[in-house]
Amino acid sequence: MTVRRDDVIAWIQAYADVIAENKARLTQLDSDIGDGDHGTNMDRGFQAVKAKVPEFADKDIGAVLKTVGMTLVSTVGGASGPLYGTFFLQAGSATAGKMELSLNDWIAALQAGVDGIIMRGKANLGDKTMVDALLPALQALKESASSGAGLPASLKASAAACEQGMLATVPLVARKGRASYLGERSAGHQDPGATSSHMLLQAAAESWSMLAD
Repeated sequence: MTVRRDDVIAWIQAYADVIAENKARLTQLDSDIGDGDHGTNMDRGFQAVKAKVPEFADKDIGAVLKTVGMTLVSTVGGASGPLYGTFFLQAGSATAGKMELSLNDWIAALQAGVDGIIMRGKANLGDKTMVDALLPALQALKESASSGAGLPASLKASAAACEQGMLATVPLVARKGRASYLGERSAGHQDPGATSSHMLLQAAAESWSMLAD
């Protein structure tokens, strides 16, 4: 079972739609502990990505993901642009030249993307950032694959772990980003970056749930 180039494009488009639908929610979460622009910024970036979809027709998966990354860096403000941009750029490097992805290829892409975010943002588990959602998602993906589960089941497990990581940010005190300025007052709020990260992997699980060999 593999994810083809057009499946990757469908995932990106689906995520752009999810961000548009949840723009207000993400902005509210960010208003509680940040600048209040996460939803607006992410929506602007992914609408710009959707506008580039016609350019993807002759590109491999790596090139598609790199284009997404570069578009986000150039259009998304705040911390989200560099972080999400880095995620897609690094995932693109890991999938360069490929027209389809196996489960192991997706693990490598997600690993590269998460490593890029950690390197760029200097965040660790427990800092109340998107890393708190993405690292458990990556670990669950690896464990599911090691157990012999197929791609759809592994994606579902990864998205579920991502959701749990997202929810686990609520009681944390932020140690990175604008939220860290609030100190103890940042506790009790769900991290907006972790929330949009869960949406990203949930969109992948849903978009690729019915893939056939």
